Amino acid sequence: MDLPQQLKAVTLTHVRYRRGDQLGHFLAWISLVPVFISLGGFVSHFLFRRELQGIFFGLGLVISQLINEFIKTTVEQARPETCTLLEACDSHGWPSSHSQFVFFFATYFSLMGCKGIGFWFGLRSRWVLNLLHWCLAVVTMYSRVYLGYHTVAQVFAGAALGAVVGGSWFWVVNSVLYRYFAVIEESKLGRMLCVKDTSHIPDVLKFEYDNARAARNNSKSD
Repeated sequence: MDLPQQLKAVTLTHVRYRRGDQLGHFLAWISLVPVFISLGGFVSHFLFRRELQGIFFGLGLVISQLINEFIKTTVEQARPETCTLLEACDSHGWPSSHSQFVFFFATYFSLMGCKGIGFWFGLRSRWVLNLLHWCLAVVTMYSRVYLGYHTVAQVFAGAALGAVVGGSWFWVVNSVLYRYFAVIEESKLGRMLCVKDTSHIPDVLKFEYDNARAARNNSKSD
């Protein structure tokens, strides 16, 4: 049995870099940003927040990934020649799914900020957060080229597609689906899962803080 031919890596988490390359080591961790956002961010958000905006945000990322896989299997463009060393030649490269993921996230997140949805502490903090995740998106895109997983054209294609899909999905959620949020909240399943929409509250953090303090004070007075 030819063992190497029988083994296949999970490409989402299987990242290689040159031994001794400190920048490559750093960028290898950066390229795992989609994994951290998906598992650490959205799973935690659903477990502890149950916000409809966040749920549809995560659903949009799933739809974006499905679109990416469809295009990859249709176009079937090979990865760069370095894929042999990276054991990634058995998957297609155009468009880059990592670039598409982070640019979808950055676009959607920025639009949420522009509309005042989420935990915003003022205009200055909004710009800082936007700058942070756009920088992270660009560095993630660069990491896929530096590490040899994609060509420049493949990461730019993924970035463009992610931005377009992210903007389009934001419009669908907040112009079409938003009108059904109250129905979802009041549905039997919505009540069972305790899903909610707080996007109409200007400062959610302050609102929850004040209500938590009020509830504690009321419990003391009982």
